[in-house]
Amino acid sequence: MREGFFEFLGDNLAEFWNFTGFANATGGHLIMIAIGLFFLYLGIWKKYEPMLLVPIGFGILIGNIPFFPGMQVGIYEDGSVLNYLYFGVIRGVYPPLIFLGIGAMTDFSALISNPKLMLIGAAAQFGIFAAYIIALLFGYSAAEAGAIGIIGGADGPTAIFLSSRLAPDLMGAIAISAYSYMALVPVLQPPVMKLLTTRKERLIRMRPPRQVSQTEKIIFPIVGLLLTCFLVPSGLPLLGMLFFGNLLKESGVTRRLAQTASGPLIDIVTILIGLTVGASTQATTFLTAKSIGIFGIGALSFIFATFAGVLFVKILNLFLKPGNKINPLIGNAGVSAVPDSARVSNEIGLHYDKTNYLLMHAMGPNVAGVIGSAVAAGILLGFLG
Repeated sequence: MREGFFEFLGDNLAEFWNFTGFANATGGHLIMIAIGLFFLYLGIWKKYEPMLLVPIGFGILIGNIPFFPGMQVGIYEDGSVLNYLYFGVIRGVYPPLIFLGIGAMTDFSALISNPKLMLIGAAAQFGIFAAYIIALLFGYSAAEAGAIGIIGGADGPTAIFLSSRLAPDLMGAIAISAYSYMALVPVLQPPVMKLLTTRKERLIRMRPPRQVSQTEKIIFPIVGLLLTCFLVPSGLPLLGMLFFGNLLKESGVTRRLAQTASGPLIDIVTILIGLTVGASTQATTFLTAKSIGIFGIGALSFIFATFAGVLFVKILNLFLKPGNKINPLIGNAGVSAVPDSARVSNEIGLHYDKTNYLLMHAMGPNVAGVIGSAVAAGILLGFLG
């Protein structure tokens, strides 16, 4: 009886051990956990996009806790709680809600006061199409290349939205790559900006933005919606919510709705999208040659986008009168990393002239980049979807 009891107890302990994470851990799990800890380090101690990197980093930890298959706890297991939360990512529900909040907190005054800044935002989207071509050359399918290319727009929600339609198997790697490079804007962009500009160009002073009327602010999202969505109807989920959120803000009669969209709603969706995207990077599905290649191509696309934005301003200045020239340091802000890329423009400008504030000017192409990346995603979805 006593021997049978100990044998029974030993079998229970052995069975318990088989269900622990220690028994099911692989080297891949440990690598991904290290990456998750690195994201938390960047977000908490380095303060690089903490609102994004902290949920994603912790999500990576959650997604890479080893478990015995069939326990219905993994994000890819039908019936698990994480799988239900991940539904908003794979079906593209969360990104439009993020865009609603972005629209409700964005002031387009700098762009409205100087419409030619829209061209900088458009030029920076070159990085998207350059990455698309590079991905094709490396053997990715056309749909996969389109999803990878959107990383160059430095827009995490747009990357998730497009990859959920074109390359759902690569969505985790694409989303992590996009958010990583958004967080590394202060590291990646300055060397390119300094390489392409002269000291004289960095000292260019721009005219103060003109005062924009409330009527113009109300008309802008309506006209913006009609122009962009008639041109690219496939971008409607993102562009429609972006301009709707902005109208809630600027109309003056829906302040409570605007505050909800720009506050509690976007905070909740940011938590859900960050946590589930992070959890989707399970070692068994994430650590592949394709995923690693995405990070390399994503870095190139981001550099190309910065290069194109700065170079476009230099070319545009050839056709502008001396008093109307644009400081090429704001060319980097054509990507969609709001407001970090605009802050980088301002910081570098102040380094060379402590009285030359470029932030308000840089916000013009920065918010144009948000629109431009959504339009670019619509174009790619239109001919690849």
